[in-house]
Amino acid sequence: MFDIQIGTLIPAMQAEAIIPQLNKKGFECYALDFNAVRPSEIDFSALADGILHVLDGRTISCLGFYKNPIIREEDRAHLTALIENAGKFGCSVIGAFAGGNPEKSIPDTMPEFRAVWEPLAECAAEHGVKIGFEGCGGGWFGGSTNIAYCPDAWELMFDAVPSPALGLEWEPCHALEGLADPIMQLRHWAKRVVHLHGKDCTIAWDVVREYGIRGPHAYVWNRTPGFGDNNWSDIFTILLQNGFTGSCDIEGYHDPVHYDDMEWTAQVEALGYLKRCRGGTEYFPGPTEYRGYQGKRR
Repeated sequence: MFDIQIGTLIPAMQAEAIIPQLNKKGFECYALDFNAVRPSEIDFSALADGILHVLDGRTISCLGFYKNPIIREEDRAHLTALIENAGKFGCSVIGAFAGGNPEKSIPDTMPEFRAVWEPLAECAAEHGVKIGFEGCGGGWFGGSTNIAYCPDAWELMFDAVPSPALGLEWEPCHALEGLADPIMQLRHWAKRVVHLHGKDCTIAWDVVREYGIRGPHAYVWNRTPGFGDNNWSDIFTILLQNGFTGSCDIEGYHDPVHYDDMEWTAQVEALGYLKRCRGGTEYFPGPTEYRGYQGKRR
């Protein structure tokens, strides 16, 4: 079996209808987005039963919820409900925003982060769940609604709550948006990655050089993997060298060129591209009589 499965991010409440259409295209897993629904509106047992019925051998790789648990009690309750019900989906990963207090700098937000995330991390550990922080955002000196957007913030967060239940839901797009090198970043943080979003980025360096990044000229675009600036073979190599066994779920719905009626055509192309980059599109273990000189891989 491949160590990394390739799937896509879809809305949880439409998953039962969407998954059978995507299975036939070769998606191997699905991340479910719960942003558009409240826990009180969900019958988790019924939802999970319906989704598991149509998976046809695929898995649910991640349950996602991307709001602000630091300042909203309702969002904390939502995350708690997902943690407590993840097992119904056969899932052990939650993707989330860390949240933030927009009135404070990120260092000054740490006491609130600790107060919110210590009990959430304990709850996750009790249920055998890992939480990966999504890396979009900004606002070091104030204005942040998701503080988990850069390595300096990660250092503060994981020092404040040093729980093995907390990690990163990483993607190269957010590194490039901040003009950071995703490969350098990933080499340092690979062991903290619990889930991967398949979203790429294009930087218009000619625009950066001519106009900088503080004016009205767009210089960065989110892209579907295979259409952006990153070599995903390098990304998967670093993750595999660091023992990552999980999923990469394409986070679509952002590409400025391939969207609407081109959304799923581009995602299917990205699926094939990512499979090749992770090591292959079809697992073939033999001939078992001879596999070379390197010994056992694991």
